[in-house]
Amino acid sequence: MRQLLKKQAFNVSFDSAFKEVIQACQLVKREGQDDTWITDKLIATFIDLHEKGYAHSIEVWQEGKLVGGLYGLALGKMFYGESMFSNVSNASKYGFIKLVQYLETHNFELIDCQQRTEHLISLGAEMISSDRFYKHLKTNIFNIVAPCKWVYAENR
Repeated sequence: MRQLLKKQAFNVSFDSAFKEVIQACQLVKREGQDDTWITDKLIATFIDLHEKGYAHSIEVWQEGKLVGGLYGLALGKMFYGESMFSNVSNASKYGFIKLVQYLETHNFELIDCQQRTEHLISLGAEMISSDRFYKHLKTNIFNIVAPCKWVYAENR
């Protein structure tokens, strides 16, 4: 991934194509799953949360085409990842790395990936105990961050 980041293989933006990202995540075929949890009702709810500044998308572009991305919720100084997709090799990884960099510069404490997958482990994710997770939650209950649209665009 270092080589891809160094040569800026993709363009990245945040919150500029939320609906397209969540719809692409809905269409992803996942090993061992016949269907998706991303229903039309869930999409409508997340679009509403996005418009209110709580849900965010990271878009990965190649030659002007959306080729990868992810979305989730930002509450306090924690980001709760919901889903990701990639139509081009390494696109979702690239977007996730850019998200991590953004969150670090904004002093976020934790990304909750919710699932343990080899893909996420390859990106540095690790399992933590429920006690440690709840400590992060308790710390963040009072760490209020005003909901807003994230502004980030790279090489667009």
